[in-house]
This record gives sequence, structure tokens and C-alpha cells, in this order.
Amino acid sequence: MAQLERIEKRYHELDEKMARPEVATDLAQLQALAQERASLEDIVKSYRKYRDTEKSLDETHAMMAEGLDEDLADLARQEVATLESRLEKLSGELRTLLLPKDPNDEKDIIVEIRAGTGGDEAAIFAADLYRMYSRYAQSRGWKTDLLSLSESGKSGFKEVIFEIKGRGAFSRLKYERGVHRVQRVPVTEASGRIHTSTATVAVLPKAEEVDIDVNPEDIKVDVFHSGGAGGQNVNKVATAIRMTHLPTGIVVVCQDERSQLQNKIKALSVLRTRLLDIERRKQEEQITSERRSQVGTGERAEKIRTYNYPQDRVSDHRIGMNLHNLPRFMDGGLDDMIDALAAEEQSRLLEGQAV
Repeated sequence: MAQLERIEKRYHELDEKMARPEVATDLAQLQALAQERASLEDIVKSYRKYRDTEKSLDETHAMMAEGLDEDLADLARQEVATLESRLEKLSGELRTLLLPKDPNDEKDIIVEIRAGTGGDEAAIFAADLYRMYSRYAQSRGWKTDLLSLSESGKSGFKEVIFEIKGRGAFSRLKYERGVHRVQRVPVTEASGRIHTSTATVAVLPKAEEVDIDVNPEDIKVDVFHSGGAGGQNVNKVATAIRMTHLPTGIVVVCQDERSQLQNKIKALSVLRTRLLDIERRKQEEQITSERRSQVGTGERAEKIRTYNYPQDRVSDHRIGMNLHNLPRFMDGGLDDMIDALAAEEQSRLLEGQAV
């Protein structure tokens, strides 16, 4: 309880600071304090409910100790049972709320989807996944910004990289990292035979300038004519950017914007995020052998989920969960699956296991 008392004390301090005139006029400081207060609010509310319930239980026990007639004693016993059940539930809530949080959970993300095995069908599936995540982001009021696109055929993507901006984006979509498998009859299949194809999904918390320093001398920038849509502007003006990080060999291409400067800003953002991901993986490899087996950030070498169209079923192999109504899922209805994955992660943390 000492930890909870310290948290409540800090919550009061934040309220007092935010009420000071000199803080109210300092927008940056006020936002920082408000953000910290918001992160503590649920814990403080649950702790206060726990404390009030505990007090009511003590008072009820005291009344029973003084002696009651049979009718009142029976009511008191019922009250004790109700309060003890509530206390147990609140205790569980507090244990969950006190779990260490991923510092990246509130960050915006950069999502990279690439066609895997399966030729044209894999590229079409990659495009389907992009649409699925875009719809999901829209349903949560998040903003999606396309960074880079390499098309394949009429309706497929070899690779698509995009940013999702919104509070908690990483906390929800971090479970999507890995290899996704689809089983269906491709539109390109004349015989009606079911094919199995894959696409890989990488979800990276967006790096800020303060997260990682990139030396300008380590970057080579090439400017070229965009190969995508854009009309006459594409043919006349070279705006696409190819950015190469010389020490690591990482190459980022951005050509979605008409402005060379805007493409350069986007490319640098993606480069910074990938470099931060490399550093994060190096740190994680030093923590546990289990982390090493997951290649750092998300089991990318494993098939985490199968989308079976003939059986109208999506199966997550990590938690053994099956959902039907595949069209709804592909239209962005991911919450049930993500909630189950988050609950499994919380359960493991509560048991003291690495996730």
C-alpha cells in the first residue's frame, strides 16, 4: 500500500502545480503535468474505491462484533460477502494497473507491410492488410499517413509503409508484428484451387529526435523522379527521395509527397525509427534468451495468424483464438482479437513471466 500512497500523494502534487498561475500560462509544462496526471488517474480512483470498501468492511465487522439480532446479523453477513468480493476485484484491478508499462505504448507508429510468399496473391493480401489497419485506425479516430508504396499489378502491394498517429496506437497494434498467412482462392486462379500466401507486418514506435541522434554526415540522399501517381508534376519535377544510412546500409524511399522537402522529412522519420528499432533489439537481446528467440521485437519469423476465407475464420496461433465473420475483421474489426492478446500479456506479467 505504500506505493499506492506515494502515487496518490504525487497525484495531489500535480493538481496543486497545475492550479498555479505561472504553470497555467506555460503550455508545455501544463501539458507535461496533465499527461502525468492522466497516467495516474485510474490508479488513484481504484485505490480510493479500495480504501473506501476496506473501511466499510471494517465497520461492518465492528457492528457484528457488538452483537446484532438474527435479521440484522444475516444482512451484515450478506454485506460482508459483497464487500469482500468487491475488495478482491479492486485488488486485481490495482495489480493490473501497477504493472510496468511499455514506455512506447502511447507513441505514434510506423507500419511496414511486405508481400511474402505467394506471388501476386501475396501482394494482394498485403494490400488487404493495409486497408484493414487503415480502417481500424479510422474507427479509433487515428490519422493514417502514407509514407512509401511499391505497387504490384493492378491491386497488390510489394511493400507499403505508413504512419498511424493517435494516442495508444503502439499499445494496440504492437501485437500485429509478425507473419500473417492467408488461405483462399485467388482472383487470379482459374481452377478454383485454394492458395496459401503470406505477408509480413512490422510495427515500430515512431522515434522522435530526442530518442536517437542521426549524424547528417552518415546519410546519403538521392533525388529522383517519382514513379507513382501525380500527373504532369511527376514527369517534370524530381521530388522522390532515396535516403541511405551509410553505417548500416538502411535504405528508405519516400515519393508520396509532391514536395522534395516533405519527402525528405518523411524519409528521415522512417530512418530514425528503424535505427531506434535496431538499438531496441540490441538491448532486448541482452535481457533474456526468450527475447532472443523472438528476434527482438515481434516474432517476425513466425506465422502469428491465419486468415482462412473458405471457413470464414481468422485464427491467432499465439493464444489459440478463433473468430468468425472474416469480412468484418478485414474491415477493421480487430478489437476482440487485440483485447484478448492484451489480456494474455497482462496475465503473463502478473505471473512474473517475460512476454
